[in-house]
Amino acid sequence: MQFDGYELKDYIVRALKDLKFESFTDVQKSVFEELKTEKNILAKSKTGSGKTHAFLIPIFNDLDEDKEEVFSTIIAPTKELAQQIYKMAQHIASFCPKAINIKLFISGTDREREIAKLNNKNPQIVIGTPGKIKDLAIDNNVLKIYTSKYLIVDEVDMTFESGFIDEVDSICNVIDSARFMFFSATMREEILPFLKKYMTNVSLVDIKNTNDNKIEHIWLPLKHKERLDVLEALLKNINPYLCIIFVNKKENVNNVVSRLNSLGYFVGSMHGDLTSRERKRVLEDAKKLKYQYIVATDLAARGIDIQGVSHIINFELPGDYEFYLHRSGRTGRMYSDGIVYSFYEDLDDEYLDFLNKKGIKPKYYEIKGGELVEYKGRNTRQQRVKPTTNYELEASKYIPKSNKVKPGYKKKRQAQIDDLAKRLKKNDQKKKKRRTIKK
Repeated sequence: MQFDGYELKDYIVRALKDLKFESFTDVQKSVFEELKTEKNILAKSKTGSGKTHAFLIPIFNDLDEDKEEVFSTIIAPTKELAQQIYKMAQHIASFCPKAINIKLFISGTDREREIAKLNNKNPQIVIGTPGKIKDLAIDNNVLKIYTSKYLIVDEVDMTFESGFIDEVDSICNVIDSARFMFFSATMREEILPFLKKYMTNVSLVDIKNTNDNKIEHIWLPLKHKERLDVLEALLKNINPYLCIIFVNKKENVNNVVSRLNSLGYFVGSMHGDLTSRERKRVLEDAKKLKYQYIVATDLAARGIDIQGVSHIINFELPGDYEFYLHRSGRTGRMYSDGIVYSFYEDLDDEYLDFLNKKGIKPKYYEIKGGELVEYKGRNTRQQRVKPTTNYELEASKYIPKSNKVKPGYKKKRQAQIDDLAKRLKKNDQKKKKRRTIKK
């Protein structure tokens, strides 16, 4: 049966129509085209662009439903992401007239029971976390993944950053004859040497800012005001269906949640200290619309598919430019629109200029008289931080003294000044380096 110009099995097309798919996304089309070659695939495309179906559809389309052996192994860095992939795979399989054996292997399950079942029969599609798959496939040799024709690693950069390099290495060695397909929303330069070890004869699929025309970017200057005060003022001007507020540290999650709770907002939180059960509860509550706001760190929210996100607020800009794009991808997914609000300081000029070069064309607003109004100061010469050799003195200008002095205030303010001075110095060094290169 034909769907968007591609020949697919009838049951796959019925599954896609049930999902209200009208056509394939850019990353899906690119991956399908590359699959016509013999190359392995390294795909980079933002969250919400359809990466999961980009590998599930080819797997089901090539699967021999009558053959009782492992056909594909799919690795995800977190149990939550593995569960999401499993549900999507189950949805496609539910339209097939023949039973397809799909198994999920994550922590918190009955290991002895799993081993006993695997001794009797192996699944056709394996989905799980690296540690669990290694335990069953290599340490206990009951999960026969060596027959896999496909090896998928989803959110590959997060998989490596989370410390699963050894597990992935072991799994790759067992099924080195399989076709490798690595997917991620970001592709940090630090992990590229690792990827080269696993992937030869590789084709890179790099989808640039897919669907960004559906996302409105609005940047708001802090103007030396407290972030929590600016956040409170912003929330009085918006009424999101569901909003994720991103912070850079888990300590800041509690600060923001506490402030919003005191204002009467329904707020959930996601950070690294939550147990898997607590994270699952937050996701379930979000689906039930118990929360209007979720405050999260990048690592906690990475790879988690939270449906219905209409707004993103960057309470703090992420240190990595790519993570700004990743956060933005949480909204405006598939056929929906979204809005991204970002707080910035004068010293973030270079950061914002970089994103501008990436094709993001933001609007600048400020909160004046309690309302969001257009802001025209962003690109004026006065707005830019001038390089200075006395970075500590320059930084102190941006950390105003408070009239209410609490115990430990001086020490806290000095720490803020020191941190800001380092950032100013780093920005200045980058500018000097670029000028030297141009000469």
